[in-house]
Amino acid sequence: MKILFLAIPALIACVALGMAVSAMRERLRLRAAWRGGLTAEAHCRRTYATTGRRGGSGTSTTLHHVYEFTARDGRTVRFEEEDGPATTLEGDIVVVSYAADHPERATAQEPGTALRHTAHTVGLLLFCAVMVAFCVFFATSALRSL
Repeated sequence: MKILFLAIPALIACVALGMAVSAMRERLRLRAAWRGGLTAEAHCRRTYATTGRRGGSGTSTTLHHVYEFTARDGRTVRFEEEDGPATTLEGDIVVVSYAADHPERATAQEPGTALRHTAHTVGLLLFCAVMVAFCVFFATSALRSL
């Protein structure tokens, strides 16, 4: 029984840490693309939505866009991005930002949304930190009482 009081908080803490790492990776990808200094016109080749369960009975829908552009070195680059604007449709032309060394990590999101992304990332990191702290507190309390 003791193992459950340690395993469950450890699992929850691992999930929270995974979420934090994923959020930081995405934030760093966007930052590198915006600071890369290169832009290109990209064609939206495909849009589609995926749905998934969220919480108890709710569902969430994620909008995906597939973009294609020609990088400065002449390569054709195709990449997919989640949570783009719903007003971008197949065939539309958008401006993408990318770094010369990693054009496959481009983004069609405008640098003007950086503050929103930063706030979202900070909020998620704070949530994850609280979850990990609670898991540590719960596990240490459970160990003392057993």
